[in-house]
Amino acid sequence: MPARSLEELLQQTDSTVAMLRNSQLGAYVYPVVAPEFSNWRTEQLAWQQTAVLYDQTHHMDSLVVTGPDARKLFSDTAINSLENFPVNKAKQYVPTTPAGHVIGDGILFHHGDDEYVYVGRSPAVNWLLFHAETGGYNVHVELDRRSPSRPMGRPVTRKFWRFQIQGPNAWAIIEKLNGKPLEKLKFFTMGTMNVGAREVRTLRHGMAGAPGVEIWGPYESYDDVRDEIIEQGAEFGLLPVGARAYPSNTLESGWIPSPLPAIYTGDELLSYRQWLGADSYEATNAVAGSFVSDNIADYYLNPWELGYGAFVKFDHDFIGRDALEQIDPAAQRRKVTLAWNADDLGRILTSVLDTGRLPYKYFDLPLANYGSSNYDTVLDGDGNVVGLSMFTGYSANERRGLSLATIDPSIPDGAELTVVWGEPDGGTGKPTVEKHRQTTVRAVVSPAPYSAVAREHYRSGWRTGYKD
Repeated sequence: MPARSLEELLQQTDSTVAMLRNSQLGAYVYPVVAPEFSNWRTEQLAWQQTAVLYDQTHHMDSLVVTGPDARKLFSDTAINSLENFPVNKAKQYVPTTPAGHVIGDGILFHHGDDEYVYVGRSPAVNWLLFHAETGGYNVHVELDRRSPSRPMGRPVTRKFWRFQIQGPNAWAIIEKLNGKPLEKLKFFTMGTMNVGAREVRTLRHGMAGAPGVEIWGPYESYDDVRDEIIEQGAEFGLLPVGARAYPSNTLESGWIPSPLPAIYTGDELLSYRQWLGADSYEATNAVAGSFVSDNIADYYLNPWELGYGAFVKFDHDFIGRDALEQIDPAAQRRKVTLAWNADDLGRILTSVLDTGRLPYKYFDLPLANYGSSNYDTVLDGDGNVVGLSMFTGYSANERRGLSLATIDPSIPDGAELTVVWGEPDGGTGKPTVEKHRQTTVRAVVSPAPYSAVAREHYRSGWRTGYKD
């Protein structure tokens, strides 16, 4: 009988690791939005030099939670404190398992009294849905799943569109759209502005080292609002960013978006695995990269390893608190950027032209990830495994191959490490993997965020570990 739940699927397989490493899902798809509107290089440059329009409408789930226990649901499941979280504020939401391992993360909006909206990838949404249904909370939930990865020409609709206007010229565009000056609210504070004749909600943001906003509204106004922004922003050099360049912005700003949800083991999570469907994100997630362990728990990460340590607040009871209280933060791996050696990356890129030997694993530009959760081995000079490289690509702004990684805390910035690129034994059975050879790449340990613009001008926040 076909498996109906994740737990049944796991019972039918000899190896959870092998199941996920050979998943047929492939890389995480950013759907519907055109791959490029100009070209991905120019679009990358625009978010540091002029301004861009990011379209976040289609690649994330949205969950609206209302009711008297809405706040309690989020507080009980988040490492973050909700004590200082008034209406019209937003914050990063990070849930952990009872063992203290990260499930996922995303942005939580406090829209109104007893009304919260979570936006992000499916793992945290599924965790919230499970607890809303089984935890005795007096809440109402409304789920809007991300758009299909491959709609194949079928119509796609969402409840809301969601855009960001970012870059050095963003505020001039925002005030032109608004028709008058607009207050620069504090980071992650919500307000409103005008786009043409429409009033839209805003979130004060800053993904490119300069003031910007995220805006959203009903999906039926998508075309009109988008056209207005592009028309009004043209004189300031605004460019729409396509799905090819969009996810690569995190290489510069330092957020690791896709750790494996740590839910495949543990008796305390059995009921959750039985609740998750056999077609869920967790059941089909594709794990990629050179790091291979027989133990799926070796792919789990705690908040400090992902740069979320500053979010952990022990002023409230939450799932995973007991485990996290036993952790020594100073002994945990730390999030860094690895700057890849140009000669080594060039060797990988040109190996496809070598007619005499099997090429190295294809390095796609600008984003080289070929799974939903990516784990490449990081070695020190003695060949010891000292970390994991988890999100890889190229930045036209930095003229560098970069990857976001978590490494042993004793390794300083400026040290040279080695990333193992490509899967062993010619590769797994994922559709994104061709037969290839493994190779190694020298990489220099660098700050996260890597971009000097982001490091020097960001208001610390959801990507940099701001203590709110």
